[in-house]
Amino acid sequence: MFSKILIANRGEIACRVMRTAKRLGIATVAVYSDADADALHVRVADEAIRIGPAPSVESYLRIDTIVDACRSTGAQAVHPGYGFLSENAAFADALAEAGIVFVGPPVGAITAMGDKIASKKLADEAGVNTIPGYTDVVRDAAHAVEIADGIGYPVMLKASAGGGGKGMRVAYDRDGCREGFDRATSEARSSFGDDRVFIEKFIEQPRHIEIQVLADQHGSCIYLGERECSIQRRHQKVIEEAPSPFLDEATRRAMGEQAVALSRAVDYCSAGTVEFIVDKHRNFYFLEMNTRLQVEHPVTEIVTGIDLVEQMLHVAAGAPLALTQDDVQLDGWAVEARIYAEDPLRNFLPSVGRVEQYVAPTEVDGVRVDAGVYAGGEVSIFYDPMIAKLIGYGSDRPAAVANLLDALDAYVIRGPADNIAFLSAVLRHPRFASGDISTAFIEEQYPDGFGPECVTHDQPELLAAIATELEARVNPRGLGADGQATVVALSDDRKGFDATVRGEGDSRQVIVNGVAHSLQLEWDPRTTLARAEIDGTPFTLQAMRDGIDWQLRHRGYSFHARVMRPRTAELFGLMPVKAPPDLSRFLLSPMPGLLVTLSVGEGDRVEPGQDLAIVEAMKMENVLRAERAATVAAVLAQPGDNLNVDQPILEFD
Repeated sequence: MFSKILIANRGEIACRVMRTAKRLGIATVAVYSDADADALHVRVADEAIRIGPAPSVESYLRIDTIVDACRSTGAQAVHPGYGFLSENAAFADALAEAGIVFVGPPVGAITAMGDKIASKKLADEAGVNTIPGYTDVVRDAAHAVEIADGIGYPVMLKASAGGGGKGMRVAYDRDGCREGFDRATSEARSSFGDDRVFIEKFIEQPRHIEIQVLADQHGSCIYLGERECSIQRRHQKVIEEAPSPFLDEATRRAMGEQAVALSRAVDYCSAGTVEFIVDKHRNFYFLEMNTRLQVEHPVTEIVTGIDLVEQMLHVAAGAPLALTQDDVQLDGWAVEARIYAEDPLRNFLPSVGRVEQYVAPTEVDGVRVDAGVYAGGEVSIFYDPMIAKLIGYGSDRPAAVANLLDALDAYVIRGPADNIAFLSAVLRHPRFASGDISTAFIEEQYPDGFGPECVTHDQPELLAAIATELEARVNPRGLGADGQATVVALSDDRKGFDATVRGEGDSRQVIVNGVAHSLQLEWDPRTTLARAEIDGTPFTLQAMRDGIDWQLRHRGYSFHARVMRPRTAELFGLMPVKAPPDLSRFLLSPMPGLLVTLSVGEGDRVEPGQDLAIVEAMKMENVLRAERAATVAAVLAQPGDNLNVDQPILEFD
């Protein structure tokens, strides 16, 4: 086994690899850019070395610099994590030339599976089910339309070197095919330096289910069950689970055997994942093979009891697998939620900045946290906005989901926006609970986007009771002499709750709208966490003082309320609601990013739906279109400008 390894990555995956390495007694080396000098993975590592400026092309993608870092630190092997250079054959070659072990598969497997056109042909030859499509390179938009007409709409245009949802578009007609080709090739060129695109039939109502494989250098290859990854947004996975609530044992075995057959066809070794699209009849088709560790690998580790990072290190060191297929048993259920610095209320736009407050849930039985940030750290515009992966697990699916929901309630993140409310809403959705999901789940359930109205609370009166108790603790004069108050829910059209607090100490009685509730409350204003027991039922929430108001968060629901004496509340109800400012005269940048294209100029007339600008953020191109007919009065930004969120780009008459 190695005595020292370098992790050629950052964030939560770097920290996660270090966790296993340290348990095995292996020293760890972190690499960092200028933007990550104080990052968590730098703090966790035994030593760290700078590799360049903030942009990833000048740091985390610099093969020569990382190889030099290995030489200078004496690292014997490199674990690439996922993303960056994890599936880069040139990187693996450069390490081999320097006498450094790449903790991953052979270069031949990376090359074969990294090209989606070549990989589909190989899958066909290996007897793996594949989706009907055109596997050669598409020349141009006209050629794309010709091919799509032959296959039949809808079709999927996909970057050959793609991944992570970049360079991927669905087209339902000829116009969509032309635009999809342009966007897919542009994103592919920007993200991968390779603008080749291929086309395949788009299977409607599909499920995305993948098989984890593990192979050594001695010819052994096994599969470790499946992961259901159907909850996706813009082809990015959001929630993953193991096992799938949809597969039966026969389908699981057939998919696993095909995944192993493909792995053997390319002489695979290390951990890898074969992804499939599965239709409603459990017919499955090869999608791609990821020749690296997956983001969602923890759910497989939990239900199999196998540490995949440890297995990768043993395989890279030349050891044979200590497991056979018969040794693999699935026990229990695990569900993972990806915590992102993004704002669901602003169409999930990335959010950046300093993490002002950060308290992760306690890793007790039933909860695992793989995190990459800390209080005082930064979420940078230069990298993926993932903050952490939160995993709930239990004896069955309902238990795993319940543990995950409780952990989301206890996750405190202040500074950048986060997607916790959205994750809670999805996990609580009846359709998710039933297991009736597909990759179109989010589009179908939130067709108009995600807004506050998408999250409701089953018992808002209990939140009103807690708000009353909190007010009684910090501002007892805010209640009447007999403990009476009116709780006005500012987040719910000023709905009122009549409340009365009785008793002394931490255990009291709160009467809300005539119903008495016993309440025990522990609240730490330093972390905003509150742990309550109401009528014998425990739950966790977050409570923050917001001026004279209270902001409570539970199960993704935000309860913004003001606790007042009844007469004060009566007068408050007579006050008019302040109207928000009218910003319809401006085209605002919905995210921090680079203004790539500006399609109109001063004096131009624009029509609804017309393309106005393209803003690139996190290597994704976002087309901004006109919402109404108007004339451009002023151009307030130019291509090449780095934009802040809500920065004006155009002003209209």
